[in-house]
Amino acid sequence: MPAEKTLAIVIRTVPFGETSSVVTIYCREFGKLRALAKGAWRPKSSFDGGLDLLSISQVLVLRKSSGGLDLLTEASLERRFRVGRSYAAVLGGLHIAELLDVLTADADPHPELFDVAYATLRRLSAWRGDDAPVAGLLLRSDLAMLRLVGHAPETACCVECRGPLPATGRIAFGMLEGGVLCERCRSGRRAVVSLSAAAVATLRHVLEHPTATPPPDIPPGVAGEVRAMMSTYFAHLLGRPTRVAARLKPVRRRIS
Repeated sequence: MPAEKTLAIVIRTVPFGETSSVVTIYCREFGKLRALAKGAWRPKSSFDGGLDLLSISQVLVLRKSSGGLDLLTEASLERRFRVGRSYAAVLGGLHIAELLDVLTADADPHPELFDVAYATLRRLSAWRGDDAPVAGLLLRSDLAMLRLVGHAPETACCVECRGPLPATGRIAFGMLEGGVLCERCRSGRRAVVSLSAAAVATLRHVLEHPTATPPPDIPPGVAGEVRAMMSTYFAHLLGRPTRVAARLKPVRRRIS
């Protein structure tokens, strides 16, 4: 079988032996692949920086017809994730890579999911200026990825009875139900968190405007509430917390 060329995001690398590596990549055409890169860390290898974490590279891959690891034969770096001065942006990049891994099955192509991750990583690479907008950028990416895999939260009306929601006060969000609950439907439910009406409005706005530029400017208090809710929601979907989520704390905007 001939090697196939594709654009890929490097989402995980694990050393294998002295000079090789097992690499998890997310490809636009092929979805998530796990491949052996023989001699990846030898001097003058055919990978030359193309397998750095969060890099975007053109790769040549020999795909196995049954089980086992695929074989990476070449990686040509197109865009390196440049670590600037923003810790929030670096964590954001790692968060996006983790979501690509945990939300997808192997060899299940989803070009739109690749495009969301690609665009977000480009924005986060060498982020400049205030870190506060990173929260809005990540929320937009999180919700876009959840929508594409069929788990977008319901925020427009009660997920159970489709009834209206209050415009003020606190609103229940059912983790098991995947959306907001009115007061009547909330009774007796487990795994429910309470959100402010402002937090629900923020989620609804981002879901309804997935391509808005720039990403929403979320007040720090609301950003913290929404990020905590998203971390809990991912934990319920996956059966465990994600590794990066606990560190994703919104940054207050600097006042000059």
